[in-house]
Amino acid sequence: MRIALYEPEIAGNVGAVLRLGACLGTAIDLIEPMGFAWDDRRVRRAAMDYIDHVTFTRHADFADFQRTHAGQRRVLFTTKATTSAYAFDYRANDILLFGKESAGVPDAVAQVCDACVRIPLRAEVRSLNLATAAALALGEALRQTGSLPG
Repeated sequence: MRIALYEPEIAGNVGAVLRLGACLGTAIDLIEPMGFAWDDRRVRRAAMDYIDHVTFTRHADFADFQRTHAGQRRVLFTTKATTSAYAFDYRANDILLFGKESAGVPDAVAQVCDACVRIPLRAEVRSLNLATAAALALGEALRQTGSLPG
């Protein structure tokens, strides 16, 4: 199982997702361009020393990401989906894909995903923070596949 972030814009979110990956043993894919300089200290501050315990890959663009992970199922988390993330059947080698904080993913990216799911929210709110959404999604996917750390 992997988490992929499409063109993330906020260093703190990337740092928190890297920490999540370190704690739960999940690799992270970062699809560029990112909305901040990678040497930004905020990434390391948010990930803390956990950044040394996570496997992550930076991809130059979405095409590079697709080439690297050809054959793996991409599950897009989007507020536009109708299927609940809790009613979806995950597989151990799925890639959980999250769009940029301000705009999600373009239609062309959504169209090549194998599934689109949403985290159910109250009607009067728009969306969760990226790192929070990734944590909820990964927790459910790992639970379903029996892959939570001991």
